Amino acid sequence: MNYALWGLQGLLALAMVGAGAMKAFTPRQKLAEKMKWVASWTDLNVKLLGLAELLGAIGLIAPGALGFAPFLTPLAATCLAVLMVGAIKTHLDLKEPIVAPAVLTVIAIAIVVGRVLFVPLGQ
Repeated sequence: MNYALWGLQGLLALAMVGAGAMKAFTPRQKLAEKMKWVASWTDLNVKLLGLAELLGAIGLIAPGALGFAPFLTPLAATCLAVLMVGAIKTHLDLKEPIVAPAVLTVIAIAIVVGRVLFVPLGQ
């Protein structure tokens, strides 16, 4: 079970690094060409969302890899699940597919449940 959770954490972290880096480091105008919702957000808000996704990815991996503050992993997964629920709502409002954020939400929730109830980090 621990290996499966690490696999899910790695998968979610990889997705969040990709999405977060794109939002944090790509100019908003260029993002708006492919992401409708960006046009209604400020540049700062888009960058902060990207930063939140990057920090969430770090929170999924660093505590277990470095052996400190293991409570941060389920906390990071919870925060990412909340972000993904927001993404689902945004995509629904724009009548866009919700498959990607829905899958990422399920993965984040599985990490929370697995790390809190079954295999806490450090055990």
